[in-house]
This record gives sequence, structure tokens and C-alpha cells, in this order.
Amino acid sequence: MHQQDWVIDLRSDTLTQPTREMKEAMMMASLGDDVFGEDPTVRQLEGKLAGIFGMEAGLFCPSGTMSNQIAIRLHTRPQTELICHKDSHIYLYEGGGIMSNSHASVKLLDGEAGKIQAEAIREAINPDDDHVPETALVSLENTMNKGGGSVYFLDEIRPIRQLCKETGLKLHLDGARLFNALIHSGERAHDWGKMCDTISLCLSKGLGCPVGSVLLGSHADIKKARKIRKALGGGMRQAGMLAAAGIYALDHHVARLEDDHERARVVGEILGKIPNVTEVLPVLTNIVIVRLEKVSPESFLEQLAEKNIRAVKFGKDRIRMVTHLDLEDRHLEALEERLSRWKAKF
Repeated sequence: MHQQDWVIDLRSDTLTQPTREMKEAMMMASLGDDVFGEDPTVRQLEGKLAGIFGMEAGLFCPSGTMSNQIAIRLHTRPQTELICHKDSHIYLYEGGGIMSNSHASVKLLDGEAGKIQAEAIREAINPDDDHVPETALVSLENTMNKGGGSVYFLDEIRPIRQLCKETGLKLHLDGARLFNALIHSGERAHDWGKMCDTISLCLSKGLGCPVGSVLLGSHADIKKARKIRKALGGGMRQAGMLAAAGIYALDHHVARLEDDHERARVVGEILGKIPNVTEVLPVLTNIVIVRLEKVSPESFLEQLAEKNIRAVKFGKDRIRMVTHLDLEDRHLEALEERLSRWKAKF
């Protein structure tokens, strides 16, 4: 295939294809019925991730959306409320699941780069009053998708954790890209496990698996979570083939996330040279968000598509690109070459 025919697909890190070695691991997996708790490879994946984060147990789920929604239902009940950032994935991109699955209210906070701080959370906790819902849960996201892959550090989480302990709130972490955050910060997974009541970890983004997410928590919470998963239709049977992909990814694809981060920085530099790109948000991990002027995202994306470059609209004046396992240096070279010759079209 000629270089000009390559599709440079930067819409998401969910687009990755399993590597040959990952497929081999999947084909060799030992299988059982996971609904009966008898799939040994699923049990191995759940135990492996729980061990990495120093938490008691894990639950393999079909998607990150499901593992987040299970956690929310676990920690809330009807007429209670959760606190999260206004740009959180659980609020914007999970199909209204907080309402439909948990019948819970949401209090939305603002914060720089998609992050919220302890004092803002403290002010958002409702008083003991019949007129308002009882505050039950704080949910954070790391990395923060709408924040351009921004990263929470442990020093930011500790006061939030302390506040939750003082007020009896639960703390859930949507860690869909938590391994990206850990690669950037250099912090230990075990220390994050100490901060949160539950953590949702996605396997099908930067880690390159075809599908899957794991919810981590205490033995008691995960036992309840299994029942919620069943009610949501998330009980899978011989799921060990999918779990084997997760095990392979944890063994081989975590350290290489730094490659995605470095390539994202290059993508940001390339986009920053294009007319009509007025700002490139700070690139910390594998997400690149740019702000446009004098051109709509739709028009910008159409022109990119003419050169076999794919991205997504991410607001009224923004687009997003995400680097991933299947993006190589040769694709970056092609990206720069195409855009350098195409500047006049913007």
C-alpha cells in the first residue's frame, strides 16, 4: 500500500487491533463458565489486577461504561447524589446511565483541566435536609478525557480521600486510562488502591485489548457488584479468551504507553503549526485536543478526511486526536508530510 493510502486513524485508542501474540494468548486460554465463577483465566485476570493495585477483588466486565455504572449503583441508592466534574465520562458519555440504572442525582462541579479539588467537593456536599438528596459518592476520572488527558496526582487525591472518610462518602475512580496516568506520574498502583473504594480499569484503550474492563474493590463490594452485573446483562460465559488478552496486555503493553505519550506530543507539535489551530491543550498522555478558529470542527474534519486522517469533534470549537498501539513513527511522518503540503486548504 502506498503511503498516501494509509489511513491515519486518531479517533480513539479503542481502535487498536489485538497483536499476533495477544491473539495466540487468547487462543491458548483455559476456559470455564464465568457466571458460575468457573473461568480460570477470568479469575486470574481479576486477581492479577487486584494484586497490582493492592485491592481485595476484581470483576471482569464487558466495558468501562458497565464497570463505572456498576460502581455508581453499588455506592448510591435512589434519592442520593454523586459529585463529579461537569465533563466526566460517567455524566456525558454513558447514555444517562446514572439516572436509568441508579436513580441518583448528580452535582456537577467545574475545575481546571477537568479536575476537581477537595474544597469544591466539601462545599458541594448537601446538608441533612429533606429538601435535598443525600450526598453519597464522589467520582473522579484519571486520566481526564475532556481535560486533554490531564492527570490527577496522589497529592491531589489524598485530601479528597480524607474528606470522604470524614463525611462518610464513597470514592470511585473512573480509571479507564489510569495506566497512562501512572506512566506519566511515576506513582505506584498500590498507592492508588489505598485511595479509592472502587476503581474501574479499561483494557480496550491504551492496553490494546479487543474488549473488557475490570472493577476493583473490597470482597464485599465485588460480591454485590457481581449481582448488579448480572442484572445489567454483563454476565459472560467462556470469557477467558477475552481475559487472556488482558493478562497479556498487563504483561507486555503497560510500559510501552510512554511511546503513545511521546507520539501524542509530536502530534500536538504538528497540529500547532496549522493555520486555524489557535491552541493545543497541554499534552501529558496520549490525548491531543486543539481549539480552532475561523473554521468549524465539521469542516476541519472533512478536510482531514480528504487526506485519510481521522479525528473526532470534541466541542463547538475543538477536535481530539488519540495515539495508540497501532500508530507508529511512520504514521507520524506521513501525518506531518500531508499536513505540511495541505496548509493552504485551511
